[in-house]
Amino acid sequence: MKILKTTKAPGAIGPYSQGYQIGDFVFTSGQIPVNPEDESVPEGITAQAEQSCKNVKAILESAGTNLENVFKTTCFLADMKDFVKFNEVYAKYFVSNPARSCVTVKELPKNVLCEIESIAIIKK
Repeated sequence: MKILKTTKAPGAIGPYSQGYQIGDFVFTSGQIPVNPEDESVPEGITAQAEQSCKNVKAILESAGTNLENVFKTTCFLADMKDFVKFNEVYAKYFVSNPARSCVTVKELPKNVLCEIESIAIIKK
């Protein structure tokens, strides 16, 4: 097992890692929309979904894979009313249409509007 760590995604805010590589599989922790450069959180679901996708992408790339190799995601929304706008952004990044669960939760860390975790494969 290899712990993944990149400065191109926000650092963990608790006792966990950004992700793990186990053989040819990559598991990312849930990525909230924190900009790793200045730790700011953008306004609105569209900008937040965009940043969460970029954070997942950065972790995957640190392991030598990419968004096209994601086969499962789990998405968390603070409000299901954001589902359509979230999907518009998500579809631009996860073009392979991975299997997905998307649920609303009462609250997310730092009171953000979304969080995305993924499982991908490293193709050789």
